[in-house]
Amino acid sequence: MTARRLVVAAAIVDDLDRPARLLAARRSRPEHLVGRWEFPGGKVDPGETPVEALHRELMEELGVRVQLGDELPGPDDGAWIITDRHVLRLWLAAVTGGDPRPLVEHDDLRWLDRTSLLDVDWLDGDVRIVEQLDAVLHDRVDTSR
Repeated sequence: MTARRLVVAAAIVDDLDRPARLLAARRSRPEHLVGRWEFPGGKVDPGETPVEALHRELMEELGVRVQLGDELPGPDDGAWIITDRHVLRLWLAAVTGGDPRPLVEHDDLRWLDRTSLLDVDWLDGDVRIVEQLDAVLHDRVDTSR
């Protein structure tokens, strides 16, 4: 078994302190992922830190700059095993520059509120992250009232 490749992604929310909506991105490639939804991000290139890679990927994929919030640690040594080949680190983020638009890898973006988080066909590896994120967003909204 080869080691899993690290990928990074952002749970882009409308507000880091009182998040009400989450941005989902629909895959336009490769063929076996077309039409499925995910968190925007991508692979960490050699010589990059995960945070540098995330900022680069979000600019390439969505044309945005973001402010990173907390990392959402996963149950797999602090990360999330999303496929047999990839492990994901995920941060909350809010857009600080640019309007998100699907530039590469995606053909649609959708803002989801807490009642519609599971209304899209998330990639299999992202479903448990969305469920965990729902609890985190719920806690942030409840504690900031």
